[in-house]
Amino acid sequence: MKDIPSPSAVQSQILDAFNFRHACKVFDPSRSIPPAEFDTILEAARLSPTSFGHEPFKILMIQSPEKRALFRDFAWGANGAFNGTDGQIGTASHFAILLANTATSMTAGSDHLMTFYREVKQLPEEVIAFLTDAYGKFQQTDHKVTSDREITDWSGKQAYIVLANMMTAAALMGIDSCPIEGFDMDKTIAVLKDDFGIDPKDYKPAVMVAFGYRANDPEFGKTRRSMNETVSWF
Repeated sequence: MKDIPSPSAVQSQILDAFNFRHACKVFDPSRSIPPAEFDTILEAARLSPTSFGHEPFKILMIQSPEKRALFRDFAWGANGAFNGTDGQIGTASHFAILLANTATSMTAGSDHLMTFYREVKQLPEEVIAFLTDAYGKFQQTDHKVTSDREITDWSGKQAYIVLANMMTAAALMGIDSCPIEGFDMDKTIAVLKDDFGIDPKDYKPAVMVAFGYRANDPEFGKTRRSMNETVSWF
C-alpha cells in the first residue's frame, strides 16, 4: 500500500507553497523549467475540474521569442514597463495563453459538445440526452448564460480554475509564476488570428500566464485580509 503523508505534513507543504508564490515580475532568463516538471504543470491543467466537465479551454504554449514579441506593444507583462526589464513574457521560461471556448462550441446541443460527449466522455446516448437537457436549462433558465459574450465569460471562469491549479502545482515544485490580465483584447485577438491561426469565432483569450524562476526575492511581504474578514461562518 502506498505511503500517505500525514495531514500535518501535507498542510505544511500546501501553506509553504502558497506563501512562496507571488506575482513574479521578472524571471531569471538563464534558468529553464525541466520538461518533466512543466509536464506536471500541464497535467494539473488537463486534470482540472470544469463546470459540467466540458473543458471549455485551450492552452497555447508560446516559447518562440519571435512569437512572444508579437504581444510586446500591448501586453503589460511583455515590455517591463513597470520595472525597466524585458518583463515576464520576455524573461519567463514558459509562457502560455489560456483561451476560452465561445458559444460556437459551448451552446447546449452544439456539434462540438455532442462529439465531446461521445468521443471524450464516452457516454451512452440516453445520458447525453439527459446532460444536454440539464445544461440547456442551466444556460437558458438557471444562469441565463445565452449570448456569445456570456458563454465566453463562463468559459473564461473555467479557464481560471485551470490557471489556479497550474500556478499552485508550480509553487509546490518551487517554480514561480505570474498571471497576466493586462492586455489589449482586440489586438490580442488579431495576433492570435493572424499569427497563430486561432479563429475568434471559436476561442477568445481569457488570461496569460508566465512561469520560471524569480530573478530576485519579492520586495514586499505577502499581505492579505485577516481570516475573520475573509470568511463568515453560519
